Amino acid sequence: MPTLYVTAPPGAAATLARTLVDERLAACVNRVPCRSTYRWDGAVVADDPEEVLLVKTSDERVAEAEARILEAHPYDTPCVERFAPDAVADPFAAWIDEATSPE
Repeated sequence: MPTLYVTAPPGAAATLARTLVDERLAACVNRVPCRSTYRWDGAVVADDPEEVLLVKTSDERVAEAEARILEAHPYDTPCVERFAPDAVADPFAAWIDEATSPE
């Protein structure tokens, strides 16, 4: 069961999370507020408010979820990283598969 790690501005994070779950591309999206420091266009941007999105999806839907994030995200270069855990509890894995199955 892969998890996508995504950062987004607070104003877009809720909509992005809801879209992924509504479209069954994610079973769940956890949103965690954070502050980011990064280099962009040659300058350091310090203390920018963002939200971390932990997108729980299935092996079958991960590519579609990633494509949808890139399409809907307001950033030119959004952070989208894929984590593939070595182990996931069986009941949780079954729930993710069920929740991301196309209707």
